[in-house]
Amino acid sequence: MARAKLTQRAVEAAHPQAAPYELRDTDLTGFVLRVQPSGVKSFIVQWARGKRRTLGKYPALTATAARTQALAILSDAAQHGTPEVAKPRPKTTTLRAFVDEAFRPWAQANLRQGDVEADRIVSMFAEFADKPLTAINAWTVEKWRAKRIKAGVQTSTCNRNLAMLKSALNRACKWGMLDAHPLASVKQSKVDNARVRYLSKDENKRLRAALAARDAKTDGVHVFADHLTPAVLLSVNTGLRHGELVALTWEDVNLPGKMLTVRAATAKSGKTRHIPLNAEALAVLKQWKRQQPEGRLFPFNSFKTAWGTLMKDASIENFRWHDLRHTFASNLVMAGVDLNTVRELLGHADLKMTLRYAHLAPEHKAAAVALLGGGK
Repeated sequence: MARAKLTQRAVEAAHPQAAPYELRDTDLTGFVLRVQPSGVKSFIVQWARGKRRTLGKYPALTATAARTQALAILSDAAQHGTPEVAKPRPKTTTLRAFVDEAFRPWAQANLRQGDVEADRIVSMFAEFADKPLTAINAWTVEKWRAKRIKAGVQTSTCNRNLAMLKSALNRACKWGMLDAHPLASVKQSKVDNARVRYLSKDENKRLRAALAARDAKTDGVHVFADHLTPAVLLSVNTGLRHGELVALTWEDVNLPGKMLTVRAATAKSGKTRHIPLNAEALAVLKQWKRQQPEGRLFPFNSFKTAWGTLMKDASIENFRWHDLRHTFASNLVMAGVDLNTVRELLGHADLKMTLRYAHLAPEHKAAAVALLGGGK
């Protein structure tokens, strides 16, 4: 049997022959390179007669990395007789089974929306939910991501779904169900957070006119036709996220104190925050309290249909519900409110998320610079 020191150069120089052959390393006994007639080259470690394991194929696995793995296995075999890689492994569970049997109970006890997150992982990654955890790798996920983006799913949505899957698989690693995180090399796609959509002054006027047209006056008192107007006006005056808005109950609203509380249980950050109510928000809530006096302020979780009609009536394009939050933040910045205060009102964990609003109003920056004299 041929022998050579299995360096990168030696592996590259090992040409295929008519029959498979092996090269044994001259420095590390048990470290072997097998070359197939097809040209496929595989690194092998052998710790006893007839006891061997394929480490991987070249060039995906380099000679240096293969040598390191072989040395570790041979050392393990020298100490314990049978290395860990040769011991029987428990039956591999599927992603769906892992989520339902292990991750879900943990999520229910430790996450704000544990059941929702567990369900979302299975539904978002349904195409490989019934594959073993060990079959999920970076290539599997990259194909999933490419397919989703091609179908029109936003990059930020893919990032959120991927983050949930990676977090769940991290638990599998901690619980000994995976030797290493299979998606450690998968990075989040870049999202241009600096581009933020907010209402212009003209769009704001058209939005309010369209809302007023939906509502009516009874005995001189403005009455909301339904939940849409108070939900929109409250959002644009408080910057609440959609989930925080629909979770509000009247216990969270202090009308005499002119304050609204976002509870930790419903906040994305997991922290309670208090938002002062301005004159318009206070007036809206007082009227809505007369029409919807108990329970949740907005018992409907979705405004999709009414929102679409409103945008059409107001002739506003490319504007999502979440952009009401951007409008709230941008209006504060343009009014001269410092970014840290904006961060606290929005409930951002750190200032990085809030910095996207620093670039929203170049005309205000220009006006500020114009105040400078010519060196006087």
